[in-house]
This record gives sequence, C-alpha cells and structure tokens, in this order.
Amino acid sequence: MRPLRVLTWHVHGSYLYYLSHVEHELFIPVLPGDPAGYCGLPASFPWRGNVHEVPAPEVRQLQFDCVLFQSHKNYAEDRFAILSPEQRRLPSIFLEHDPPRGHPTDTRHPVDDPDVVLVHVTHFNALMWDSGRTPVRVIEHGVVDPGIRYGGQRAAGAAVINNLPSRGRRLGLDLFRDAQRQVPLDLMGMDSEGLGGLGDVSHDRLLGRLAEYRFFFNPIRYTSLGLAVCEAMMVGLPIVGLATTETVTVVENGVSGYLDTDPQRLVEHMRRLLDRADEARELGAGARKTALRRFGMDRFVRDWEETLAAVTGNLERRATAAIPTVGVPA
Repeated sequence: MRPLRVLTWHVHGSYLYYLSHVEHELFIPVLPGDPAGYCGLPASFPWRGNVHEVPAPEVRQLQFDCVLFQSHKNYAEDRFAILSPEQRRLPSIFLEHDPPRGHPTDTRHPVDDPDVVLVHVTHFNALMWDSGRTPVRVIEHGVVDPGIRYGGQRAAGAAVINNLPSRGRRLGLDLFRDAQRQVPLDLMGMDSEGLGGLGDVSHDRLLGRLAEYRFFFNPIRYTSLGLAVCEAMMVGLPIVGLATTETVTVVENGVSGYLDTDPQRLVEHMRRLLDRADEARELGAGARKTALRRFGMDRFVRDWEETLAAVTGNLERRATAAIPTVGVPA
C-alpha cells in the first residue's frame, strides 16, 4: 500500500501527534492568527516528517486521497470553505472525539451518509450516539510509551483538565473543588491558574511532572476517555475517578486504581493512597500493564491504517478490512 495523502485539521494536539505515527502523509490547514481548527503544530511535540502545515487558501490546489474530519464544524462549514467540489467527493472519515452533548442516548449524529465512515474513539461514544445509516468503527486511543516511570514521591494527586473553570459540572469543577478542600490536589491545563492550578504544562514536560504525583484524579462526569488518563496510566500512575463513561472498562478497582460514583468514597481512597505509597505503586503498575495492553501504539496504528486502506480501497485483500457496522472489539 502506498502512503496516502490525508487532509485533516488540528482539533486535539495530543491526538494529532499520536495519529501522525501512521505511515501516511498528513496535511494540516492553517490560517494567520491561529483560529480554532487552523492553528499550527504545537512545538512541544516531536513531530515526524510526515505532518505538513498548509495555508488553508492553498488546499484547493493540492491532491489528497482522503479527508479526515475531526469536528462538527469541519464537516458542516470547513469542507465547503476550503475544499474544492472534487475534494468534497473524496473518501471521507469523520473522527468523533466526544459523546453527544444533547440528549445522551437520543441525539442523532450530524453525519448521516453511508459513504462516510464514522470513527468513534470509545465504545461508549458509539453506544450513545445515534449514528443512523453511517457505518461505524471504533478505534480506541493509542499513546506512546514515553520512557518515563512512576515516582510517586509527591504526596498529592494530579488532575489534567483544560479550561475547567468555564466547562463546569460536566468536567467536574464542583467535584474537584470539593476534593481539593480535603486532600492535596494539583490541577494542570489551560486556564487552571484561576483555580490555583499550575497552568498549561507543555506536553514535553507534562508526563515527567505527572510521574512525581501519588495518583491521578479524574473528576469528569461525562466525556469520552481523556488522553491524559491513558498517558498517566502508561507512566504508571494509579487512577482515582468517577465510575462513568468508558472509564469503567479501563480502570479496575484494586488493580489499577479506584472508581466510584460517590465522590466522598473517592476522597477516602485518595487519603489511603497518600498514606500508603506502596499500595499506590502497586496500583500504578497495574495501570501501566493495562495501558500497554489496551493503548499500545502498534494496535492504534494498525487500526488506523486498516481503516484508511479500507476507506480508500487500497487493500490487496479488501475482504479482510471491510467496513463493519459495529465497533471493532477492544
């Protein structure tokens, strides 16, 4: 299979970095001023040579094999704004990063097209969206093993959430504040300074900082599955969080951390891990074992390359990669 030329957008920097490990050429449209979806590649990632920034007005003059949409705006507006009519007829994939923001079970996905493949990043997303007639695949997250190992010497927990003050209850603002009054917790992420946090720690420094903490706290009520959780597990941090969404299939109580729907019981688990460093280290080892098995880059890259090949029709044995209408097993 020859390398494909794939047009996509910068929606989630970390995801785009991991996606760039496929053996294809990715083209990212950019605009002056870095508006949403058109910002350049963050310098904090060691980008490979297969990722190329392209001025958005020049996209129409380029040749691509596939278009990968990553947001509802990409699909509803950007494809008409920057793609030629011929490019809009190219094989297309819509990558859905989130569960529905409307009704959690009865929201119809905005893509309703049997010629587009809808890729969900979790089985929870696929379960909750009404995807209609659009064929669906599930490609779970993949994260690079950074070579950083758990230390746990800091008797505190860490959380990584961008823009938590403005995103409120859905991301667990109230739960984080309440827990922080009872146990030492540090918040990292964009706009975290307003909550006494450490600010936006660049990705090339983030995992080294996380490795110092005793545990990772995930107070998010309703989301997909944060890449920060997967990354923390790969480093070897035990996870303490809500027993909601895809997280319940990833973290096992007493093996890789603790989940509960009672925030006060989570605080009790945090206190115990602060007092029992050996238990935290053992749970962190379990978390890393899960991350290696479930979020390894080899599986992630293979899933994406099979999907791209099937969508563009470049498989030698097409029957082995036919687009299914149900999620790929985890």
